[in-house]
Amino acid sequence: GCGQLVYVKDGDVTQIEGDPASPISRGRLCPKGQASKSYVQSPLRETKVKYRRPYGTTWEELDLDTAMEMIADRIVETRAATWEHGLEDGTPTNRTLAIGNLGGATLDNEENYLIKKLMTALGIVQVENHARR
Repeated sequence: GCGQLVYVKDGDVTQIEGDPASPISRGRLCPKGQASKSYVQSPLRETKVKYRRPYGTTWEELDLDTAMEMIADRIVETRAATWEHGLEDGTPTNRTLAIGNLGGATLDNEENYLIKKLMTALGIVQVENHARR
């Protein structure tokens, strides 16, 4: 949530500072902002999509397009199989309770707003965010 000035040389992040022009953080870095450099340069950082098949014991790498298609297919299939048009008394619900979304603290307000809109459009009502300020 903090504004950052990120300095890059030869494709590597060399320094991160708080952005004094940010109306939110006014030049200060939050704890995650202070750790941002290690997020992108850590040798432990995963840069490939990892997938473990059901009952699998090892991870395999997938290309991003394949992974995104798998996610989209599962959302569409689960939504179709669990769609609830209404209650027994006729009260319309038009929802699925089989899918939920949990957002993270690294997302900003605008991203969370768009995610909430997407989930609502899909009929997903179990939407939460653990970011608290």
